[in-house]
Amino acid sequence: MFPELFRIPFTQLTIKSYGLMLVIGFLAAVALAKRLSRRITSNPQIISDVALYGLIAGVIGARIFYVVHYFKEKFAGHLLYIFAIWQGGLEFLGGIILAIAAVIFYLWHRKLPIRRCLDILAIGVMLAVIFGRIGCLLNGCCFGKPTNLPWAIRFPYGSFAYRSQVYPNLERGRSQPQLILPTEFFGYYDDNGVWNQDLKPVKYLNWQQKEMVEKGPYRCLPVHPTQLYLSAVAAIMCALLYFFWRSYQDDTSQNRKLLFRKPGCTFGLAIVLYGITRFLVEFLRDDSPFEFDGLTVSQIMSIVMVILGVVLILIFEKMGQDKPEPHGDLQKNI
Repeated sequence: MFPELFRIPFTQLTIKSYGLMLVIGFLAAVALAKRLSRRITSNPQIISDVALYGLIAGVIGARIFYVVHYFKEKFAGHLLYIFAIWQGGLEFLGGIILAIAAVIFYLWHRKLPIRRCLDILAIGVMLAVIFGRIGCLLNGCCFGKPTNLPWAIRFPYGSFAYRSQVYPNLERGRSQPQLILPTEFFGYYDDNGVWNQDLKPVKYLNWQQKEMVEKGPYRCLPVHPTQLYLSAVAAIMCALLYFFWRSYQDDTSQNRKLLFRKPGCTFGLAIVLYGITRFLVEFLRDDSPFEFDGLTVSQIMSIVMVILGVVLILIFEKMGQDKPEPHGDLQKNI
């Protein structure tokens, strides 16, 4: 877990691992999308513009989703913290929803072939998710439930996962801590002399306590590496979507007879696959509160995504080909 990679010399600014991985993922997704867009446009810069607007909308949507999700715990009474995005707090599903809406509006406004562009961007987004979920691992968020599987991982003392284990979590139906700590690990005077009843920061632990939380009986319980699960699945989905997309790029009579080989079907399939994956992985995660009948908000959104994806695929199957952009930026009848 490395939430901060390094501090910029002579400043108080730090490079966050999660933010850096998001940037790497975004650049990789844009590069891939531009390469794939050669089949539909003579001006790949259009894809860069679309991606940039999608990124901006995605960050806003991810922040809104996070604020709504955790408003009572973190933002009630501290409304200005809503804008402190540099302190962390983004949720992927919220970002995807607003990003898709912004991208569709931009493509419609530019009179571009919406479905063809969405197919390409869907493949790029899956590539970005690979890096984004590695960023989650480095940041310590989106952690899994305790497990004894051989590939389980342990997070350090004071991490999100550790704090989750040493406190009850009624929002997940857990009335008792998963890891019982002695009372000596709670309560301390901070640097300003103010008493806090919270878990002691590591700098306030004595050497014996540090030994117990790092190597002894009070270290973090091993958990599912759900971040890596999602990263690995995103890599598989990226490859599957690419080959599926390639299967109907040649406008032959044989391809026209195949079911679900119309522009937009790759985008719809991406929504279905991600919705199913996220729904299942949520059963292994231990960070999101239950919202309805034992389901998290992400699972509820995943169900909606699967239904929406299926509906879109069926609609796109009945539609004809996208019309080329009238000003000559796009090649005809790919």
